[in-house]
Amino acid sequence: MTVEAGTQQERVTGRVWAVRLDPHGRPSAGTVRLSCSRPACADQHFSSTPAGRKAAVEHVNMHLARIRADGGPRGEAWCGCRAADCAWHTSDVLTGRRDGARPVEGTVRCGGPVVLMVHANRAGRLWRIAETCVRCAAAIPDCRILDTAPAPRPAPAPIGAVREAAGKPETGREPTGGNVAAVFSDHAPSPLPPSAPVSISASASASASADASSPAAGPAVTPGARTASPGEAPRRAKRWGKIAQRTVPHDLQPDALRVELIELGDAFRAYQQRAEPDLVVLAELHERKARAFALWADVTGDGTLRHEAHRARKAAQTTLEMHENRVGGPIGTASGNGPVVERLLTRQQAVHARTVLGYVQDHAPYPEAEVHLAVLLLTLRAARAGSGNITGQDLTAWLQGDAERVLEQLVAADWLRLPGTVTEALASRPEGPTAVTVPTLLPEQPRPFVFGKTTRSKISGWAQKAVGDRKIRKKKLGAATRLLALYSAAHTRPDGRLGHAEDDGLELDEAAAFCALRPEEITGHVELLIAADWLAEADTAGGRLRGQLTERVLPLAGLL
Repeated sequence: MTVEAGTQQERVTGRVWAVRLDPHGRPSAGTVRLSCSRPACADQHFSSTPAGRKAAVEHVNMHLARIRADGGPRGEAWCGCRAADCAWHTSDVLTGRRDGARPVEGTVRCGGPVVLMVHANRAGRLWRIAETCVRCAAAIPDCRILDTAPAPRPAPAPIGAVREAAGKPETGREPTGGNVAAVFSDHAPSPLPPSAPVSISASASASASADASSPAAGPAVTPGARTASPGEAPRRAKRWGKIAQRTVPHDLQPDALRVELIELGDAFRAYQQRAEPDLVVLAELHERKARAFALWADVTGDGTLRHEAHRARKAAQTTLEMHENRVGGPIGTASGNGPVVERLLTRQQAVHARTVLGYVQDHAPYPEAEVHLAVLLLTLRAARAGSGNITGQDLTAWLQGDAERVLEQLVAADWLRLPGTVTEALASRPEGPTAVTVPTLLPEQPRPFVFGKTTRSKISGWAQKAVGDRKIRKKKLGAATRLLALYSAAHTRPDGRLGHAEDDGLELDEAAAFCALRPEEITGHVELLIAADWLAEADTAGGRLRGQLTERVLPLAGLL
């Protein structure tokens, strides 16, 4: 900064307040430490980055309020940026250098009044308040001038010097007065009245976008914008942003892609702040991300971007399936406008459930409803490893008074193996269950099922809820009726109608085979299910079972 020799020793270095967030503890914990360069400010620790960023913004605003209360920036201060060798900006708007190199000693010419500026870095983890000259403030990217100090009074010159200077025009001197707003090298002037409250927002500091930069009006003349050379388009600050832990390059082309990526990052962060999830909105965001990342990969040739686009496309598909499972229909259908139905099975899990039902029908050793029911529930317990645990309470709840006879039949047919006797299995309690083995499901045998542990547990819980329905138990309906209830639920559309829309119901012969009944016996069991409030309506004309599940059992629907 150019000053007279007689006043140089009277000036002090500009004050600097640096507030920053740093990782703290284990990386997986996600905790951060908030620290301030002022010795009086103790470090603080937060469990998440958003909480730390919010506290950091509040801390910065607290310092700004105190500085304004103490009179604002000091006109007699040296430039704080110059004291740091002008390392806060990598391009020098005064010399025209824009190659990213640090300024060489002596080439930076500070000047203009002292201003109070605030700057947030692009990563959103460092905030800096400082007293600098207005020239350095103009050179620092994404800097905001908050206040301008009055020009210091020059030391009285000798009388002879005053007389000598009298009447001579001044040349090469910078004006130090006037009511002109500060102008950044890459922004149009946007005056901020000195009386305006000083604060920064979390969103502005986190993104550090150029849109948030608005210099303040001050009483001093500041450098104007850099004049573009002939034929050169005027420089304009470009927004930057982050999405999926990636920084969107400010020079990414086409410009529409850059804007889309930035807006998508903002939209995802806004969605995370929602009080309630909206799967329709989330699916649309993933679709947009998939398209944008695919184009980004085409432009840059980066294979990781193409992989990210594929992941976004899969996420959109999964989100749509979740929505359909919740509302009972795809997006845009009339069923999607009704009340949300929490389904016990997803669409894919329902497919696996129907695979299990087909396996039971083909591999049950005896054509009896009680045997089919026992085979179904034991298969679901042993589907993954060929073995599972059961208790006597499980067996008696499934089979009521037929438990002992059915178990003996399964053991005699070598379909089931017990570590002890049937009587011991029926006497087992939850604290000491019986480990049963189904030889055809052991790992060395051909695997009939391809689902995982979570899906097995979901299907098993779904089946037990169906056969153990409260109203079915209250009416003490038999194994065949319970099997028909389960079969009808597994072959239901999202709206509760039985069978595929184009098939108009279920094949009566197939339903009877699964329940170990004759086709003509199905009608009587259908009437029992209507009385138990399982089916709202049904008929068996034409060799097909048509009907509608009641609203109370819609969560059990298998989503054909």
